[in-house]
Formats: sequence, structure tokens, C-alpha cells
Amino acid sequence: MSGDPRFWNMIARRYARRPLSDKAAHAEKLRLARVRLAPEDRIVELGCGTGTTALALAPHVARIEAWDISPAMIGIARERGAGVENVAFQVGDTEAALATPGADAILAHSLLHLLPDWRDTIARVHAALRPGGRFFSTTFCLGGRVRALRPVVRALAPLGLFPPLQWFTAEELTGAMEAAGFELEHRWQPTPGAAEFVIARRPG
Repeated sequence: MSGDPRFWNMIARRYARRPLSDKAAHAEKLRLARVRLAPEDRIVELGCGTGTTALALAPHVARIEAWDISPAMIGIARERGAGVENVAFQVGDTEAALATPGADAILAHSLLHLLPDWRDTIARVHAALRPGGRFFSTTFCLGGRVRALRPVVRALAPLGLFPPLQWFTAEELTGAMEAAGFELEHRWQPTPGAAEFVIARRPG
């Protein structure tokens, strides 16, 4: 979650109005998270966007620190979360978000495929979790697919007109998690071509 926020600032209001593409899958991911969280838990969310997931989980934990590089996204999240006292929406990158160790859980939904340093981010997530803590992620694994899109991304991303995309497979993603020291606890792809949902646990 580093880099240029221009694209996300530009689309923030439109993004906030857009309905969820798969409400059933989103609800199931929330359920799978809730049953693994405790009322005393401190959660960190990376790339929180307009706050949908953080606000859904807020009643079930002690505190959520939700981060995004886009001031426009965070502005909308703060509007939505007005009056929710245990969620702090903050502008910042993954380095800032993961600076304080000991989180009980870290969330990164629709994020890792946007990070050039996604492998390093996974390692930093592992370091920021307490032993026994969990990493919940949803990631589009584009390796081997949509090759025609790559020149478009390379041309438009530096201008802030398209999000950066990384091209790795689901096996490369889970392999990087295991290499960082995670144990894979749950893996789910709701439909063919959908993003890969992974729950990984730091042993301890």
C-alpha cells in the first residue's frame, strides 16, 4: 500500500457508490473472520478504501486501525464511520500501518496485487502480528491471465490513470506466505476467476 494515490482519489466517490459485486462472498468472508476474532482484539486493515469491512467488523473487536494511501477514500470512510469510536481511519502506507507490532489480525482485501513489493509486505505483516495472529487477504491472482492488459497498465499507471497491477499466480501468493512463516489455515475462491481469499496464521 504505497505509491501514487491519484487514481484512488479520482474514483473515490464513484467507488463508494458502487454496489458489492458478490454480496454473498463478502458476507462469507466476514463470517469467516468474525468466528476467528475476539472482543479484545486489535485489528489493522491495509488498503481499507471507504471503510466497508472495518465498519462491519467493528462491533466484534476492541479496536480497528484502518489505513489507505488515498485521502479521498479515508475522507469517505470517516464520514461513514462518524460515531464509531473503536475505528480509526488513517492516511498512510503499509510501512506506517505496520509500524506497531502485536496486532491480533491484519486485513488486506483487494490490495496485494496492487503492490510492487507484495512479497515484502507479506513478510512485514507476519512480523507485525502477535504469535497466533491471523492475516486475512483477498487477492486477484493475475499471473497467466489477461496478458493484453499489461501494456495498458504499464502506460497508464505512471500517469495515475490506472491502478498498478502485479502478475502472480495463486500458488506464488500462498508460497510467499509460507516462505514468510505463515501456516495456511483456509483458502477459498468463490467462483472461477474470482479473487483468492486466504486466512494465514502466524504460528505461536
